[in-house]
Amino acid sequence: MIYLDNNATTRLDPRVLDAMLPFFTEDYANAASTHPFGLRAHEAVKLARQQVSQLLGCDPTELVFTSGATEAINLAMKGVADSYASRGRHIITVQTEHTAVLDVCRYLETQGYEVTYLPVQPDGLLDLAAVQVAIRSDTILVSAMAVNNETGVIQPIQEIAELAHAAGALFMTDATQAVGKLPIDVEALGIDLLTFSGHKLYGPKGVGGLYVRQRRPRRVRLAALLHGGGHERGWRSGTLNVPGIVGLGHAAELCRQSMAAEAARLGALRDELEANLLAIPGTRVNGNRAHRLYNTTNLQFEVCDSDALIMGLDGIAVSNGSACTAASLDPSHVLLAMGLDETAAFSCLRFSLGRFTDVAELPVVQQAVAEVVQKLRAFAAV
Repeated sequence: MIYLDNNATTRLDPRVLDAMLPFFTEDYANAASTHPFGLRAHEAVKLARQQVSQLLGCDPTELVFTSGATEAINLAMKGVADSYASRGRHIITVQTEHTAVLDVCRYLETQGYEVTYLPVQPDGLLDLAAVQVAIRSDTILVSAMAVNNETGVIQPIQEIAELAHAAGALFMTDATQAVGKLPIDVEALGIDLLTFSGHKLYGPKGVGGLYVRQRRPRRVRLAALLHGGGHERGWRSGTLNVPGIVGLGHAAELCRQSMAAEAARLGALRDELEANLLAIPGTRVNGNRAHRLYNTTNLQFEVCDSDALIMGLDGIAVSNGSACTAASLDPSHVLLAMGLDETAAFSCLRFSLGRFTDVAELPVVQQAVAEVVQKLRAFAAV
């Protein structure tokens, strides 16, 4: 199997697994217990919190551990909506956001909130002028993802945050595809809330987190979703997933140490793969190529159905959109928002490279894609 679907999930780094194992079989106590066994678990969680905070540039006390990015997004958006309802009920987001954000927005609309869904330009970038026009005196939250999971397009989140703050609104970013891959400093970028997930950065599934700004001048108030024990400063009750949190912390530390080297290596591999696939006639890149995550390319293959392409690429794992909507029969909402029609949107594949991608795999992928595209086009011409 050649795995090029790292934006959907990553392989657990063996070093992360080694760090986690003792907390399943030896140091398995509840981190809230005060006996020596519990204190060892507590210290492991404390270390993980420090490791993640170093990756984000925040204070350890500003982190909430969750079951993943989806829970973190729900906690952030619903928590802000509830806490700031007296100030306003208007929220701004982007049409190309992950469905976890869009679905929460649709839920909030049923609760009396108004949501503005900003369009993007054909290259997937948000027009800052559109943000400025959309912000109102009753806007309480602006949410824009740092890196798009389907195209890899990187949004100008610092500039968006500045516009939000100028109007008195909070700024949130779903940074699930950015954390561990790009340098992030929540203070420098002006981020008030940030969500992420462990399994996107070579950590375990079932654990993620939320950064909640607690420093001046914008100490974020947040209503809890889960009650029962007051864990995580009351923001997220429930027994801590110590092995998962330890794994998340170790994964964060490994990413912090190797980020620059991985960016250079994967960027070169992605460019090589993309250049060779673009040599296939009728192939084009979706999304801005200058402002894009180094491991991702989203390509349109004219006259080819993406599902047929995926089925034809036996032994090669790629995708035609977000893994969270892979079972949907609808075309990618991201590509439609960028101006592609349904036929074009159904002819696109995402290739996302990762830490365990080997240069020797690329020629195999390039040849396989070229052969399948040729067969599908020949069949379509009959």
